[in-house]
Amino acid sequence: MPHDHSHHHHDHAPKITHLTRAFIIGIVLNTAFVVAEVIVGLSSHSLSLLTDAGHNLSDVASLALALLAFKLSGVAKNSLYTYGYKRSTIIVSLLNAIILLASVVLIVYEAVIRFIHPEPIAGGTVAWVAFAGIIINGVTAWFFMQDKDKDLNVKGAYLHMAVDALVSFGVVVSGLVIYFTHWFWVDSLVSVIIAAVIIAGTWNLLKDSLRLSLDGIPKELDLKKVTAAMLKIRGVLGVHHVHIWALSTTENALTAHLVIDQTAVNSFSNIKEELRHELLHLDIQHSTFEPEFSVESCSNASC
Repeated sequence: MPHDHSHHHHDHAPKITHLTRAFIIGIVLNTAFVVAEVIVGLSSHSLSLLTDAGHNLSDVASLALALLAFKLSGVAKNSLYTYGYKRSTIIVSLLNAIILLASVVLIVYEAVIRFIHPEPIAGGTVAWVAFAGIIINGVTAWFFMQDKDKDLNVKGAYLHMAVDALVSFGVVVSGLVIYFTHWFWVDSLVSVIIAAVIIAGTWNLLKDSLRLSLDGIPKELDLKKVTAAMLKIRGVLGVHHVHIWALSTTENALTAHLVIDQTAVNSFSNIKEELRHELLHLDIQHSTFEPEFSVESCSNASC
């Protein structure tokens, strides 16, 4: 993308349209693919295809949820929801991680049963369907590529798709092995490997979204660094009661008490401007300050 990303407000309009398009294309392609996988999986008795279909179905759900959250985060705030619905992006990231982990439990359970009672499988058919999966998931992941590091929600969608392309590759291999060797247990083995891959990819998403749900500091921010940046501003003598939390998967907020130099009382509005500017560079979009002028705060024991 040619244009400069340092001016956030300029590129919001095109960004929203291409992301929305990416979500919709992803949902349509994956839904069609899930239907195909289920039909072929049932007719060829392949657990790895059905597993993959289940996994892809959870993707469709997560893409739809992510799109919903993305749209909701743009809805204007109102008297009931003073932040708007930005937080829905965090709740959806969390839901996403939970859906994925739940699907893993089912996969492993089914695979264990299949290990004990292997069923004959049409390997060639499985390989072809899974090959189509690599293409579909790869294309969808590619759509999310450029925004994945700016938004945890988009990262969730991207991870789902990238993992799926890998998973489909595994299913292609197992289909080919079964086709040439008739080792039907390979199918179960591949579904367990798929499960492990899902857990590995989802763990961080779960951790990050839980942290944001509990108003923890977003992982790219460091309290010490933020405080140090605030203390650098001329006229700010001390900073305490600092709270930093995420409003959504892309926006952060801060509140802080500032001890202001007595001589700088008149320039408090300048100090605020400088602080806001400084914090914006650190990716904190909403800040609120409570000033305490050095004379009054020093009578306070905690000072």
